[in-house]
Amino acid sequence: MLIDAHCHLDRYEENLPYALEQTKQHGIFTISNSMDLPSYKQNVKIAATADLILPVFGIHPWNASEYVGCLNDLDWAVSESPMIGEIGLDYHFIKETSRYDDQREVFEYFLRAASRQRKIVIVHTKGAESETFQLLKKYNTERVIIHWYSGPWHILKAMVEHGFYFTIGVEVLFSQHIQDIAGYLPAEQMLTETDNPGGSASLTGNIGTPLLIKDVIGKLAEIRGTSDRIIMATVQDNLIRVGDNDPWLTRVQASSG
Repeated sequence: MLIDAHCHLDRYEENLPYALEQTKQHGIFTISNSMDLPSYKQNVKIAATADLILPVFGIHPWNASEYVGCLNDLDWAVSESPMIGEIGLDYHFIKETSRYDDQREVFEYFLRAASRQRKIVIVHTKGAESETFQLLKKYNTERVIIHWYSGPWHILKAMVEHGFYFTIGVEVLFSQHIQDIAGYLPAEQMLTETDNPGGSASLTGNIGTPLLIKDVIGKLAEIRGTSDRIIMATVQDNLIRVGDNDPWLTRVQASSG
């Protein structure tokens, strides 16, 4: 089964029917991350109309300042969501240092909740890799999926040793640094993603489609000297392992036949 462990289906807007048809036709199990409360509500609606879609709630660091004063109002969504994402820190795209305290407060709110509820977190680290790692350790976050890691090698290696999982996405088609990371990661800690529709658009100017996951898998197979089939099976096994004992796991197993 194909696995897209990180995308944003709500952002497809008028192109959503086409995207959902691709996920259905090609059997792409899709974790649709949220960037704020409205996007989570939209992702839940989307998942109610389609198989293979797992909607998860988080507040993206870009939106942290909008929610920092009302975090308790988010408790219901955190409790309802089977995983927590997309959350984290971003000191690269966000240049205003005055917003960093808000990012940390929101991120720590989610990490405390994840620790209490023993939930997987899907984490954005851009430009803040070291601090993100320190906070994940501070809260003893047990199951972590690092989204689109592109940072320093020494932090990557420390995260790998800590047992984190990593999504490899469409940048692997273009970037030598990402290709080197994809070749370095232990097979048992690797997942695949598209970050659609924006992931591809940020690199090529073209809206990404769910089928880009096949291009990612093909490139991973090339880099790692194996077959597409083995990459697909490995990623599926990894997602099942990181989600061990979660209620939603049966959906992945049932979909795999």
